[in-house]
Amino acid sequence: MDRLTRYERDGLVFETTDSGPAEGEVVVLLHGFPATRASWRDVVPRLEAAGLRCLVPLQRGYSPGARPRGRRAYRSTELVADVVALLDEAGVDRAHVVGHDWGGAVAWKLAAEHPDRVASLTVLSTPHPAALAASLTSSSQALRSWYMGAFQLPWLPEVLLRRRLAPVLQGTGLPAERAEEYADAMRDSRALTGAIAWYRALWLPGGGARPSLATGRVTVPTRYLWGRHDTALGRRAAELTERHVSGPYRFVELDEGHWLPEVAPRVVAEAVLDAVRAD
Repeated sequence: MDRLTRYERDGLVFETTDSGPAEGEVVVLLHGFPATRASWRDVVPRLEAAGLRCLVPLQRGYSPGARPRGRRAYRSTELVADVVALLDEAGVDRAHVVGHDWGGAVAWKLAAEHPDRVASLTVLSTPHPAALAASLTSSSQALRSWYMGAFQLPWLPEVLLRRRLAPVLQGTGLPAERAEEYADAMRDSRALTGAIAWYRALWLPGGGARPSLATGRVTVPTRYLWGRHDTALGRRAAELTERHVSGPYRFVELDEGHWLPEVAPRVVAEAVLDAVRAD
Protein backbone atom coordinates (compact mmCIF):
# COMPACT_ATOMS: atom_id res chain seq x y z
CA MET A 1 0.00 0.00 0.00
CA ASP A 2 1.24 3.50 -0.84
CA ARG A 3 2.06 5.66 2.14
CA LEU A 4 1.55 9.36 1.40
CA THR A 5 4.19 11.28 3.28
CA ARG A 6 5.31 14.89 3.40
CA TYR A 7 8.64 16.51 4.03
CA GLU A 8 9.70 20.12 4.36
CA ARG A 9 12.58 22.13 2.96
CA ASP A 10 12.97 25.89 3.41
CA GLY A 11 9.32 26.23 4.38
CA LEU A 12 8.04 24.27 1.37
CA VAL A 13 6.04 21.08 1.86
CA PHE A 14 6.55 18.25 -0.64
CA GLU A 15 4.21 15.29 -1.12
CA THR A 16 5.75 11.87 -1.70
CA THR A 17 4.46 8.33 -1.93
CA ASP A 18 6.51 5.71 -0.09
CA SER A 19 5.61 2.16 -1.07
CA GLY A 20 7.01 -1.34 -1.07
CA PRO A 21 8.82 -3.14 1.74
CA ALA A 22 10.38 -0.72 4.22
CA GLU A 23 13.57 -2.81 4.38
CA GLY A 24 14.01 -3.01 0.61
CA GLU A 25 16.62 -1.17 -1.43
CA VAL A 26 15.35 2.31 -2.24
CA VAL A 27 14.44 3.64 -5.67
CA VAL A 28 13.62 7.33 -6.17
CA LEU A 29 11.52 8.08 -9.26
CA LEU A 30 11.44 11.67 -10.57
CA HIS A 31 8.69 12.73 -12.96
CA GLY A 32 8.98 15.19 -15.81
CA PHE A 33 6.95 18.01 -17.40
CA PRO A 34 4.00 18.27 -17.13
CA ALA A 35 3.48 14.91 -15.46
CA THR A 36 2.74 13.86 -11.90
CA ARG A 37 3.53 10.79 -9.83
CA ALA A 38 1.02 9.03 -12.09
CA SER A 39 3.71 8.70 -14.76
CA TRP A 40 5.20 5.87 -12.69
CA ARG A 41 1.87 4.14 -12.05
CA ASP A 42 2.70 1.07 -14.14
CA VAL A 43 6.39 0.96 -13.20
CA VAL A 44 6.22 1.04 -9.40
CA PRO A 45 4.21 -2.21 -8.91
CA ARG A 46 6.87 -4.11 -10.85
CA LEU A 47 9.60 -2.70 -8.62
CA GLU A 48 7.63 -3.39 -5.44
CA ALA A 49 7.08 -6.98 -6.54
CA ALA A 50 10.86 -7.36 -6.71
CA GLY A 51 11.19 -6.19 -3.11
CA LEU A 52 12.13 -2.55 -3.67
CA ARG A 53 11.00 0.46 -1.67
CA CYS A 54 9.83 3.24 -3.99
CA LEU A 55 9.90 6.94 -3.15
CA VAL A 56 7.95 8.98 -5.72
CA PRO A 57 7.90 12.72 -4.96
CA LEU A 58 5.65 15.34 -6.44
CA GLN A 59 8.33 17.86 -7.25
CA ARG A 60 8.71 21.61 -6.79
CA GLY A 61 5.98 23.53 -8.56
CA TYR A 62 3.81 20.40 -8.70
CA SER A 63 3.32 19.78 -4.97
CA PRO A 64 0.56 22.14 -3.75
CA GLY A 65 2.66 23.14 -0.74
CA ALA A 66 5.83 23.72 -2.76
CA ARG A 67 4.96 26.33 -5.38
CA PRO A 68 7.19 29.32 -4.61
CA ARG A 69 6.84 32.43 -6.74
CA GLY A 70 9.56 33.64 -9.07
CA ARG A 71 11.81 31.71 -11.41
CA ARG A 72 14.89 31.86 -9.15
CA ALA A 73 13.23 29.30 -6.88
CA TYR A 74 13.32 26.77 -9.74
CA ARG A 75 17.03 26.74 -10.51
CA SER A 76 18.53 23.27 -10.90
CA THR A 77 20.52 23.74 -7.70
CA GLU A 78 17.22 23.96 -5.81
CA LEU A 79 15.68 21.01 -7.64
CA VAL A 80 18.62 18.78 -6.75
CA ALA A 81 18.63 19.97 -3.15
CA ASP A 82 14.96 18.95 -2.90
CA VAL A 83 15.88 15.34 -3.74
CA VAL A 84 18.77 15.32 -1.27
CA ALA A 85 16.35 16.56 1.39
CA LEU A 86 13.97 13.73 0.51
CA LEU A 87 16.75 11.16 1.01
CA ASP A 88 17.69 12.74 4.32
CA GLU A 89 14.08 12.79 5.53
CA ALA A 90 13.60 9.14 4.53
CA GLY A 91 16.82 8.13 6.29
CA VAL A 92 18.36 6.85 3.05
CA ASP A 93 22.10 7.09 2.49
CA ARG A 94 22.10 5.85 -1.12
CA ALA A 95 19.27 5.27 -3.57
CA HIS A 96 18.81 4.02 -7.08
CA VAL A 97 17.65 7.15 -8.93
CA VAL A 98 15.33 7.11 -11.94
CA GLY A 99 14.28 10.20 -13.87
CA HIS A 100 12.24 11.01 -16.95
CA ASP A 101 12.20 14.25 -18.95
CA TRP A 102 12.93 17.11 -16.49
CA GLY A 103 13.22 14.49 -13.76
CA GLY A 104 16.01 13.02 -15.84
CA ALA A 105 17.85 16.35 -15.91
CA VAL A 106 17.63 16.52 -12.11
CA ALA A 107 18.83 12.91 -11.88
CA TRP A 108 21.89 13.61 -14.05
CA LYS A 109 22.88 16.60 -11.90
CA LEU A 110 22.22 14.73 -8.65
CA ALA A 111 24.45 11.84 -9.74
CA ALA A 112 27.22 14.20 -10.89
CA GLU A 113 27.24 16.33 -7.75
CA HIS A 114 26.28 13.77 -5.09
CA PRO A 115 27.63 10.41 -6.31
CA ASP A 116 27.81 9.21 -2.71
CA ARG A 117 23.99 9.36 -2.55
CA VAL A 118 23.34 7.56 -5.87
CA ALA A 119 23.75 3.78 -6.08
CA SER A 120 22.77 3.70 -9.74
CA LEU A 121 21.25 6.04 -12.30
CA THR A 122 18.55 5.21 -14.84
CA VAL A 123 17.52 8.09 -17.11
CA LEU A 124 14.67 7.95 -19.58
CA SER A 125 14.56 10.12 -22.72
CA THR A 126 16.67 13.01 -21.38
CA PRO A 127 20.30 13.08 -22.54
CA HIS A 128 23.09 14.36 -20.33
CA PRO A 129 22.65 18.17 -20.22
CA ALA A 130 26.11 18.81 -21.70
CA ALA A 131 25.30 16.44 -24.58
CA LEU A 132 22.02 18.27 -25.15
CA ALA A 133 23.84 21.61 -25.22
CA ALA A 134 26.38 20.32 -27.74
CA SER A 135 23.66 18.92 -29.98
CA LEU A 136 22.00 22.33 -30.33
CA THR A 137 24.67 23.43 -32.82
CA SER A 138 25.32 20.08 -34.50
CA SER A 139 21.86 18.69 -35.25
CA SER A 140 18.18 19.55 -35.51
CA GLN A 141 17.90 19.74 -31.72
CA ALA A 142 17.52 23.52 -31.66
CA LEU A 143 14.38 23.18 -33.79
CA ARG A 144 13.08 20.42 -31.54
CA SER A 145 13.67 22.64 -28.49
CA TRP A 146 11.88 25.74 -29.84
CA TYR A 147 9.34 25.59 -27.02
CA MET A 148 12.05 26.22 -24.41
CA GLY A 149 12.47 29.69 -25.87
CA ALA A 150 8.71 30.20 -26.09
CA PHE A 151 8.36 29.34 -22.41
CA GLN A 152 10.52 32.34 -21.51
CA LEU A 153 7.59 34.63 -22.34
CA PRO A 154 5.52 35.77 -19.36
CA TRP A 155 1.91 34.52 -18.90
CA LEU A 156 1.25 33.71 -22.59
CA PRO A 157 2.42 30.04 -22.39
CA GLU A 158 0.08 29.49 -19.44
CA VAL A 159 -2.88 30.96 -21.33
CA LEU A 160 -2.27 28.80 -24.40
CA LEU A 161 -1.46 25.56 -22.61
CA ARG A 162 -4.34 25.77 -20.16
CA ARG A 163 -6.66 25.49 -23.17
CA ARG A 164 -4.77 23.00 -25.32
CA LEU A 165 -2.40 20.99 -23.13
CA ALA A 166 -4.15 17.63 -23.52
CA PRO A 167 -4.19 17.60 -27.36
CA VAL A 168 -0.61 18.91 -27.46
CA LEU A 169 0.53 16.03 -25.27
CA GLN A 170 -1.40 13.51 -27.33
CA GLY A 171 0.29 14.89 -30.42
CA THR A 172 3.67 13.92 -28.95
CA GLY A 173 2.56 10.32 -28.36
CA LEU A 174 1.18 10.39 -24.82
CA PRO A 175 -1.92 8.16 -24.45
CA ALA A 176 -5.14 10.19 -24.28
CA GLU A 177 -6.07 9.09 -20.76
CA ARG A 178 -2.76 10.25 -19.32
CA ALA A 179 -2.82 13.45 -21.37
CA GLU A 180 -6.18 14.37 -19.86
CA GLU A 181 -4.95 13.46 -16.38
CA TYR A 182 -1.86 15.65 -16.64
CA ALA A 183 -3.81 18.52 -18.19
CA ASP A 184 -6.31 18.35 -15.36
CA ALA A 185 -3.50 18.64 -12.81
CA MET A 186 -2.22 21.74 -14.61
CA ARG A 187 -5.55 23.56 -14.59
CA ASP A 188 -4.52 25.17 -11.32
CA SER A 189 -2.76 28.31 -12.57
CA ARG A 190 -0.06 28.12 -9.89
CA ALA A 191 0.72 24.51 -10.83
CA LEU A 192 1.19 25.35 -14.50
CA THR A 193 3.29 28.43 -13.73
CA GLY A 194 5.42 26.38 -11.34
CA ALA A 195 5.96 23.69 -13.95
CA ILE A 196 6.93 26.20 -16.65
CA ALA A 197 9.22 27.99 -14.19
CA TRP A 198 11.66 25.08 -14.50
CA TYR A 199 12.28 26.29 -18.07
CA ARG A 200 12.32 29.96 -17.14
CA ALA A 201 15.06 29.36 -14.57
CA LEU A 202 17.41 27.67 -17.03
CA TRP A 203 19.50 30.73 -17.88
CA LEU A 204 19.82 32.08 -14.36
CA PRO A 205 23.06 31.53 -12.37
CA GLY A 206 22.63 28.07 -10.90
CA GLY A 207 19.92 27.28 -13.43
CA GLY A 208 22.00 24.69 -15.25
CA ALA A 209 22.12 25.96 -18.84
CA ARG A 210 25.25 28.11 -18.74
CA PRO A 211 28.40 26.23 -19.79
CA SER A 212 30.24 27.10 -16.57
CA LEU A 213 27.43 25.61 -14.55
CA ALA A 214 26.71 22.57 -16.73
CA THR A 215 26.22 19.17 -15.19
CA GLY A 216 29.54 17.40 -14.71
CA ARG A 217 30.72 13.92 -15.56
CA VAL A 218 28.77 11.05 -14.02
CA THR A 219 30.77 8.30 -12.33
CA VAL A 220 27.99 6.07 -10.99
CA PRO A 221 26.63 3.05 -12.92
CA THR A 222 24.26 4.49 -15.51
CA ARG A 223 21.57 3.25 -17.86
CA TYR A 224 20.10 5.60 -20.44
CA LEU A 225 16.93 4.67 -22.34
CA TRP A 226 15.92 6.70 -25.39
CA GLY A 227 13.08 6.28 -27.89
CA ARG A 228 14.04 6.80 -31.51
CA HIS A 229 10.65 8.43 -32.19
CA ASP A 230 11.06 11.07 -29.48
CA THR A 231 9.77 14.37 -30.91
CA ALA A 232 11.58 16.53 -28.34
CA LEU A 233 14.99 14.89 -27.92
CA GLY A 234 16.96 13.75 -30.94
CA ARG A 235 19.53 11.10 -31.72
CA ARG A 236 22.61 13.36 -31.68
CA ALA A 237 22.24 14.26 -28.00
CA ALA A 238 21.45 10.65 -27.13
CA GLU A 239 24.63 9.43 -28.81
CA LEU A 240 26.80 12.16 -27.25
CA THR A 241 25.67 11.28 -23.74
CA GLU A 242 28.19 8.44 -23.38
CA ARG A 243 31.02 11.00 -23.44
CA HIS A 244 29.82 12.39 -20.12
CA VAL A 245 29.67 9.13 -18.18
CA SER A 246 32.85 7.53 -16.89
CA GLY A 247 31.14 4.88 -14.77
CA PRO A 248 29.67 1.66 -16.17
CA TYR A 249 27.28 2.73 -18.91
CA ARG A 250 24.56 1.12 -20.97
CA PHE A 251 22.57 2.84 -23.72
CA VAL A 252 19.25 1.28 -24.75
CA GLU A 253 17.50 2.53 -27.88
CA LEU A 254 13.79 1.73 -27.98
CA ASP A 255 11.25 1.74 -30.79
CA GLU A 256 9.15 4.24 -28.82
CA GLY A 257 8.60 7.97 -28.43
CA HIS A 258 9.14 10.32 -25.50
CA TRP A 259 6.75 8.92 -22.88
CA LEU A 260 8.64 5.82 -21.81
CA PRO A 261 7.23 5.36 -18.26
CA GLU A 262 3.69 5.44 -19.64
CA VAL A 263 4.09 3.36 -22.83
CA ALA A 264 6.97 1.01 -21.93
CA PRO A 265 6.71 0.41 -18.16
CA ARG A 266 7.91 -3.19 -18.37
CA VAL A 267 11.12 -2.22 -20.17
CA VAL A 268 11.69 0.65 -17.76
CA ALA A 269 11.19 -1.56 -14.73
CA GLU A 270 13.52 -4.21 -16.13
CA ALA A 271 16.23 -1.59 -16.68
CA VAL A 272 15.90 -0.37 -13.09
CA LEU A 273 15.96 -3.90 -11.70
CA ASP A 274 19.03 -4.68 -13.80
CA ALA A 275 20.76 -1.66 -12.28
CA VAL A 276 19.81 -2.68 -8.76
CA ARG A 277 21.02 -6.25 -9.20
CA ALA A 278 24.32 -5.05 -10.66
CA ASP A 279 25.00 -2.76 -7.70
